[in-house]
Formats: sequence, C-alpha cells, structure tokens
Amino acid sequence: MKLIPRLLGAAAFAASAMSAAPVMAEGGTLVIVSNQTPRHMNGGVQSGIATAVPSTQIFASPLRYDENWEPQPYLAESWSVSDDGMSVTLNLVQDATFHDGQPITSEDVAFSIMTTKENHPFKSMFAPVESIDTPDAHTAVINLSQPHPALLLALSPALAPIMPKHIYGDGQDVKSHPRNTTDVVGSGPFMLEEFTPAEATILKKNPDFFIEGRPKLDEIIIRIVKDPSSMLIAMENGDADMYPFMAGSQEIRRLKEADHLEVTDEGYAAVGPLNWLAFNTANEKLSDVRVRRAIAYAIDRDFITKALHRGVSQPQRGPIIESSPYFTADIETYDTDLERANALMAEAGYGDGMELTIDYIPGPKEQQQSIAEYMKSQLKKIGIDVTVRAAPDFPTWAGRVGGHDFEMTMDVVFNWGDPVIGVHRTYLCSNIREGVIWSNTQQYCNEEVDSLLNAAAVEQDQEKRKALYAEFQQIIAQDVPIYYINATPYHTAYDKRLINPPKGIWGAMHPMDMIEWSE
Repeated sequence: MKLIPRLLGAAAFAASAMSAAPVMAEGGTLVIVSNQTPRHMNGGVQSGIATAVPSTQIFASPLRYDENWEPQPYLAESWSVSDDGMSVTLNLVQDATFHDGQPITSEDVAFSIMTTKENHPFKSMFAPVESIDTPDAHTAVINLSQPHPALLLALSPALAPIMPKHIYGDGQDVKSHPRNTTDVVGSGPFMLEEFTPAEATILKKNPDFFIEGRPKLDEIIIRIVKDPSSMLIAMENGDADMYPFMAGSQEIRRLKEADHLEVTDEGYAAVGPLNWLAFNTANEKLSDVRVRRAIAYAIDRDFITKALHRGVSQPQRGPIIESSPYFTADIETYDTDLERANALMAEAGYGDGMELTIDYIPGPKEQQQSIAEYMKSQLKKIGIDVTVRAAPDFPTWAGRVGGHDFEMTMDVVFNWGDPVIGVHRTYLCSNIREGVIWSNTQQYCNEEVDSLLNAAAVEQDQEKRKALYAEFQQIIAQDVPIYYINATPYHTAYDKRLINPPKGIWGAMHPMDMIEWSE
C-alpha cells in the first residue's frame, strides 16, 4: 500500500502506527481510511462525505446535535425561535476565535449563512432566509420569509460551517476560492496541516479551541485508499483505526471477524442514504416517461438487495427513506414485469431497441459498479443495449453528472434528516443547476411537485406535512425521474480502544473533539 512521505514522517505514524494504533489517555493520532477524494475542505459550498468529514473538524457551526436529535450549543451558546416562527436568534459564545486568532462575530455568521444559501447544492436549505441582523458582535437574528421547520437542523456542522468573512469575503468566487484547499481557516477543533489530493488530509489539534479540554486527539489523518482490499487490510493490521461509510456486505462481515474492531450501523440516522438509478430527463430518449417506466419494470430490486448485496441492504421504494415518518408505501413500486416493460418500450416507439449509457460512482463497487453491470444484462431483456461508463475518480464522475453529461447514472443521495434539506433539492425546478452535483441533476421539473414541496416546507402541523409529502411521493412514482433501489447500508468499523466513536446522528460528519484513546 502506498504511503505518502509526509505520513511516514508523522510522529505516531513513524514509529509504525502501521503495526499498532496509538494507545494514550490523551492525545495520539486517529487514522481514518476513505476511498473518496475531496475537491476541497469547505462544506459551505460543497456537499458529500469526502468534504463533510474534514470540513466538520476544521469549521465550527452554530449548533450541533446529540444522538437523540436534540440541538446542542456550539458556536451559539443559546438560541430562540420567535412565536410566529419567522426569526431565529443566535447568541454566540464570547471567546471563540478562528484558527488565525481573529474573533468570531455575528458578521461571520451572517456572511456564512448567506454565502451557503447562494452557493451550496442544497438550495432549499436556507431558501427562506431573507436577511440576518447583527445588532452586536455576539447576536445574529435570522429573518425568514416563512416558517422553516428544518432550520435548526440545517445549522449542523456538515451543513452550516462558519467561515471567516475576512478571508472569504474578499470578492473571489467562494466555490473556487484558493483558501478552500490551502491555508484553510476555520474555528473547529482541528486545523488543516496538509491536504494532498487523492492521498491524504492531515488535521492537527487546534490548541485554542473555544471548548475547554477539547479536542482530545492530537491529530487526525484521513488516508485516501482507492483499493477496497487495501482498506480492509489496513483496518485488520492496525494501519488504520476507523473506516466510516462502509457499505459492502463482504467488507462488513470480514471486519466483524477482527477481534480488535467494532463494527456498527449506528451513526447514520440523519444521513438517510438512498442508492438509486437516475435518469437525465432532458435526454431525447429518456424524456419519454414510458421509457423510464419500462426500465423501472425491468429491474429486479429484490435480486439486487438479496443476491448482489447478500441481504445487507434494505429495499427502497421512494424518494424519502423508508425509516422516515414522511415515507408512504402507497405508491407504485415497479415490481419486476418484463412483459409490461417491453410493451411500454414498443408504445414509446422503441420496439426495435435503443442504446443508453450508465455511469456509477467509483469506489463502492457492490453498491455502484455491480448494479450498473447488472443493469447492462437486465435491460438487454427489453431491447436496451447499455454501455457501462467508468470514471477514473470521483471528481470526474461528479463533473459528468453535475454537468448533465450523462444518460443514466447510479448515485447515492442523502435525505439529510429533513426532506427540506435533502429531498427537495433533487426535484425542485429552481434547483436545476449545471455544474452542481447533488442538485436536480435529473433536470426534472413538475410545477405541481414544486407546489407540494413548497407547502410542506412551511407546514407546522405534522399530519398535514405528512399528507403533502405523501402526495409528492405519488407523483414522483408516476413520473419516474429516478428508480429507487436500496437504502445504503452504511457501517463504521473502528478500533475498540477508541472512546466516543462517531455514533451520533451525523456519524463521522460531526466534530470528533470528544474521541480519545483508552489507556
């Protein structure tokens, strides 16, 4: 396995953390393995696991959440929601500073939330935010155009990193700002020491973190390992200490057999990860809903979850994860029916067949590439000749899909706790944004869907909100911009000597300031 020179020279690593993980009451190094390369470190303008894991260590947010879905103080020591739900007041801690020593003020909070609103793929997340008042240096009042039930959850670390205005407010495009990758300044428990794309991210302890006694660790190293087998070997041999977002059935079962490791599915409650096949509805062939329905009827969801995934995955039938109170089973689920699929293809004028390409996210083979290859053989049964198109790395895949340069693609998309945050972005007409991954990359637009989602976003009555989302799901099931396959079975493997592993609702996309090594 390749190790970059900087890793070989790291203090705990040099003494061959390759043979044993550090065991200390205080300090030490945590080595995390991942197969996803981050574009940069700024979660305010970029979604996804690759960015969120380091971003939540580098940047602090107004709130953080406990394992019971309850908001907890972070940069905001307290907060209040107005009686009419039209404003939220954040009272900031007094002594927090950025990594460069500059104090954090309400101006930074206002700048960050408005910047995230304008640049983040989740356009609906802060859409109701009209303005932010800053009556003093430690008070920020978020003014809304309408009630926003998901706002407090949206102020979580992975979604609302507070950026220093004195750096990112210099007039440069924040999405391509050079300080997203080098000399990154946040106020979180760790500081960026080194970022080597496709190899490793090294984070050092912030000695001036505003929460006393934290972080417990001296260093976090996120190693990028493209080969899945090498990731498993690293965990088994003690070369790495944590493997989050593990989804392969063989990986899960294999690491469960390692005596020094714990494997858990806790830590993904708010993530709501869906594995699906997306259609580019602007494509000439796929713009016909009959073709999309035919493909849906041709796929065997049960075969994928039971055979390809060896029973580890649970079937997913709609746009809202089935563990959510907003999911409804009263929808067309497209159980396999090849006769009906062939009839739809003939009705659409493709009785003699057609050609399509399918892309997939590189890395998690069982959840992505294996299904894409299965699609190739299965869709042949209804006359569709599928070309499976590989990408050399995640940025290449993201560029194709975000740029609408695809016909069909496998994808993993998160619900992010509340539909307003993670579901709306995929279906709103206003969120068709070329070049932005995990927006409405399907280019799907239905004004009735927009109306339902906009109403659900402000509805305070839980039962009425459920009814709105049920109607939305029924329409999506008929329009089929996406064929839903399974809930991604994320697990985390970690060294048993770790105290406070990431089992909260955001898992590893949360500050790791409380993780430490037992003696």
